[in-house]
Amino acid sequence: MNLDQLKSELKYKAVRSSGAGGQNVNKVSTKVILLFDVMASEALNAEQKERLQFRWANRLSAEGILQLSCDESRSQFKNKNLVTERFFDLLTSALAVVKTRKATKIPRSAIEKRIKNKRWASEIKASRQKPKF
Repeated sequence: MNLDQLKSELKYKAVRSSGAGGQNVNKVSTKVILLFDVMASEALNAEQKERLQFRWANRLSAEGILQLSCDESRSQFKNKNLVTERFFDLLTSALAVVKTRKATKIPRSAIEKRIKNKRWASEIKASRQKPKF
């Protein structure tokens, strides 16, 4: 995976941010929307594209485009950096291969310890009863 090539494939759109902010909101387009077409990417191989489509199934549009937005800052430059950082975090977590769990047997010492504790607890409870003559 080539990061520089990936960065060149990202498309950005600046739009007016919503919410409070006074006149600045009405004048300046500070909200940044990042668009990434998974299937058209040349930086990813077929296996990676397939994995991303599976992992991002609920995030992708019908055309297979990932859309992320950021309007946290009043600066368009900061929002662009934040949304790009968020994209790469999402990408690395989606491409990470999950380790398969190996089934293991319970150690004999653990079984013996559990049975010993059960016996000890039953002896304590038995000693609370009235003696039988």
